[in-house]
Parts: sequence; structure tokens; C-alpha cells
Amino acid sequence: MRFGVVAVLCGVLAASPAQAEAPQRVLSVGGAVTETVYALGAGDRLVAVDSTSLYPWEKTHVLPNVGYARSLAAEGLLSMKADLMLAGPEAGPPAILDQAEKAGLRILRLHDGYTPEFAMERIEEIGKALDRRAEADALVKAMAEDIATVKAEVAAASSRPRVLFLLQAGRGAPMAGGAGSAADGMIALAGGVNAVTAFHGYKPLSPEAAVAAAPDILVMMKQSVDAIGGEDKVFALPEIAQTPAVRNRKLIVVDGLYSLGFGPRLAHAVHDLAVVFHPERKFPALPERAWAKGQ
Repeated sequence: MRFGVVAVLCGVLAASPAQAEAPQRVLSVGGAVTETVYALGAGDRLVAVDSTSLYPWEKTHVLPNVGYARSLAAEGLLSMKADLMLAGPEAGPPAILDQAEKAGLRILRLHDGYTPEFAMERIEEIGKALDRRAEADALVKAMAEDIATVKAEVAAASSRPRVLFLLQAGRGAPMAGGAGSAADGMIALAGGVNAVTAFHGYKPLSPEAAVAAAPDILVMMKQSVDAIGGEDKVFALPEIAQTPAVRNRKLIVVDGLYSLGFGPRLAHAVHDLAVVFHPERKFPALPERAWAKGQ
């Protein structure tokens, strides 16, 4: 009887995730997720990524690509023969992930959130899944130090500009980043005031709403500016033509993954945005970090 109990317990322990072998073939979907895998020193385990995985470019662009994160195909995911898929919050559709899971693909579904605390929790979660706990702890410790430095500098800044983030999605009116969006989180961290908080997420912006928002600064991703036809075309948009930002030609063009990804480079992204938001203040450079080279 005692032997039977011991045998059962040993079986349970052997099957425990904590005792399982670390995944060696990893499929990563989501730019910030892939960036984290590399920051943890596990990039050599990646067998494929998605089209939003753009950093570090010299490594990600040579890997097999399963397509756009929000429109994945189960066949493409399964064909990579991964023993773990790291799925960022944008990965989907959910039914496709369910289908791939039922076919045997192990998936770690990560959730969204736009605070430094969330970003660091996600790093810890990925580190645990890849058996890179020590590396994740070290990364989070450094990030926390850098975030604290930036927050102190931002708090001492005298200005609080009103900022409007615009996202060009298709051929319709530009979408504004409202409360709870990644843009909203970054604007606050960099010491700005989001000019539109009456709605949650991203919604089309009317000329009347833009005038009421009265932004001092516009922020747009480079791909959005390119899709519209350049900065002059942005300033000519009728939806924002009557705003102070357009009158003063105040447009900040950012890299979407870097500035809105809430990945390992978060502190450096906040620092760079704060420098532009607060030209009256001299911000000291952050320490160089291996995972933030090139920024």
C-alpha cells in the first residue's frame, strides 16, 4: 500500500510543469513577446515568429513567419512542430488557437496590460515558461531601476502637454487612442495628458472631438504616417486641421513596437518620449542595456 502511494506521488511529480523539460522549440506570436524571448537569452529556441515580431530585426526576419498575429491559421501553427507557443494578447482568432491546442500544440496565452508592473510580470511569466527564471529576475530588476529613474525625472518636469495619439487603420478616419490603450499608458508614463479619455480603446476621431481635445502634440506610428502619405498629409487631415498641434506642426513619429509594445525596452521608450514631451528639461541618459541596443 505504501509503495502504491509513493508510486502515485512520483507520477504526479514527474508530470508537474515545474519538473517538465524546458521547451526547446518555441513559436512566438507578438512583438513584445518575441523581444522578451531574446532578452532572456532564449532566442536560439525560436522556430518561428509572426509578422509583428520586428525586434531584433537581424534575427527575427530570417525565421519562418506564421503571418499576422490577429489572423493566424491552425495549419501554419502546427506545421512548425513547436513544443510551446507563446501567444501575446493580440494572437488569434481565439477559435484558431483552440483548434491548434486540441491538435496538441501547447499554448501559453499572455494577457494585455499597459503599466510597468504588467510588463515586468509578463517577463517573469515568459521566463518561468522557458526555465529562464534567473534571467527574468535580472531583467526585471534592471527595468525597475530604469523605470524609477525615468519616473523621477518626469515628475520633476514643469510641463504637462496634451497629447493625441492617432492610428491609421484602413482608409477611414484616423483612430484616436482613448483610455486604457497602450498609447494612453505611454502618454501618462512620459508625463503627458491624453487628450481623449471619454472612450476606451481606439475609436474614429471627428473634427469636433479633435477641436475639443485641443492637443498640443500629435503622436503617430511611422507606418500610419507612411500610409497617409507623409507628415504634410497628416497635417492636412480635416479631422485635426483646427488643433493647436497642427497649427504648430507638433508631430512625433514613433516606432510602434518600441513605443507601444510594453516590452523589455519600456523604460528607454518612456525616456525617449519624455525628452520630446518636455524640451524644457534635460533628461540624463539611461544605462545601456544589452536588450535595448540600437535605440
